[in-house]
Amino acid sequence: MTEKADALLREALALAPEDRAELATSLIDSLDAAPDAEVEAAWQEEIAKRLDDVRAGRAKLVPWDEVRRTARAILNEKAG
Repeated sequence: MTEKADALLREALALAPEDRAELATSLIDSLDAAPDAEVEAAWQEEIAKRLDDVRAGRAKLVPWDEVRRTARAILNEKAG
């Protein structure tokens, strides 16, 4: 990493978590080529469907702590 990039990273790491997340998203988006219109439309449709499922009570919501615990357990099984 260049000196300039390293300095930017140090500065970015000092930001609030929400700002870091927004910055990371913007940086990742800047690496992507122009989005495929069909893919974007399919994602928007899927997002709308999932939101409808949540609002209608058809989706089982799982607290983040439980998801994280389960994911870590799975990763530990595979690593061990």
